[in-house]
Amino acid sequence: MAPSCSPVNSLHVAVIGAGAAGLVAARELRRESHSVVVFDRGTEVGGLWVYTPQSEPDPLSLDPARTVVHSSVYDSLRTNLPRECMGYSDFPFVPRPEHDESRDPRRYPNHREVLAYLRDFAREFKLVEMVRFGTEVVLVEQEGRKWKIRSRNSDGVSRDEIFDSVVVCNGHYTEPRVAQVPGIDVWPGKQLHSHNYRVPDPFKDKVVVVIGNFASGSDISRDLTGVAKEVHIAARSKPSETYEKLPGANNLWLHPMIETARKDGSIVFKNGKVVQADAIVHCTGYIYHFPFLNTNGYITVEDNCVGPLYKHVFPPALAPGISFVGLPWMTLLFTMFELQSKWVAAVLSGRVTLPSQEKMMEDTNALYAKRDANGFPKRYTHRLGVVAQVDYLKWIADQIGEPPVEQWRNQELEGGYVRLATQPDSFRDKWDDDHLIVEAYEDFLRQKLISAIPSQILG
Repeated sequence: MAPSCSPVNSLHVAVIGAGAAGLVAARELRRESHSVVVFDRGTEVGGLWVYTPQSEPDPLSLDPARTVVHSSVYDSLRTNLPRECMGYSDFPFVPRPEHDESRDPRRYPNHREVLAYLRDFAREFKLVEMVRFGTEVVLVEQEGRKWKIRSRNSDGVSRDEIFDSVVVCNGHYTEPRVAQVPGIDVWPGKQLHSHNYRVPDPFKDKVVVVIGNFASGSDISRDLTGVAKEVHIAARSKPSETYEKLPGANNLWLHPMIETARKDGSIVFKNGKVVQADAIVHCTGYIYHFPFLNTNGYITVEDNCVGPLYKHVFPPALAPGISFVGLPWMTLLFTMFELQSKWVAAVLSGRVTLPSQEKMMEDTNALYAKRDANGFPKRYTHRLGVVAQVDYLKWIADQIGEPPVEQWRNQELEGGYVRLATQPDSFRDKWDDDHLIVEAYEDFLRQKLISAIPSQILG
């Protein structure tokens, strides 16, 4: 629906999480004149981008009683996409030479640079004053037409508060998904999920099997080649005859998925190859997890499909009282966080209206039907991809009267994913789209978001 001319409501809104989604949600809510409290169990802004050398005591993170470490960042992590396309629309993610030497000016910077950018963003827009650090949300439930939040601070003291609305931005890189491997219960080696991987040192001179070949799997396997004796990647998407020695290292092989794990320590791949392995690293992704949320069974997570949600954001029967920012993946994440947040803020203020509950449910069911007709599993419900994400972000922008995402930004995303898939050992340092970098910086300059285009960009 188009923006309306109805009077603007100012609501008391809770935001769960002070990462990249929660920060921009807080900013957009405050811009729309809402009063905002952000809850975060950490000690600083940044969410998953706050690196810690600590990992969880349960290396597979399956024990529900374990001490949870929020971050999944490993020490060598660099971004998967060029920095120009990653930033918020009015605060570009450009190198900031006025800062100290710890900053990383590369086009694909390390995780510390992303955290520094988020700190800069929070400082620029005075967001930290809204955040209650060291405060975990343990319960969210309706109370009449409002929402009760029970939180617990670092001293263990609980507190109940009432809000008009809740925006869930708690991220989805904390609760691991682990591969089901036949025979794994009797296999004697060590297992680890990438959530608990930090540095390669513990794998020195070991034979390691890495399950998964997308972003983290590709990264971690190459990180391991510097110290491990052998690294074998098991990729579910590869044909059963796959057996390939990968470039960039002399101890890295690509296989199809594992056929079975054996009691004698061997791993049998579906191509028939057998290796005696010391360790398995599961780079198999994460599941959406909202342990604090009580909607009497209305919102569910089934095979990683959170639903029902209208446009991945609003549960039809509970909208707009509760909303989710940041669920879809394979998209321009920070851009999506910002547009979703603008939409939520405008809906809450009454500037933009949602369709009826019936219409939202009809649209949501149509999405599920299309997914099923295309043969995609439920766990791909929130997967956008380079084509669908353009339409999705344009749709949200249209709702709130915002211009569509810049073409150069979408082109950088598309090219970035192609390079990630075709040159995984070099995509962060070799590219062929310098013209898009220039276009991005010219755009930033035209909007007065930067004072000049750096000479190295024009050169």
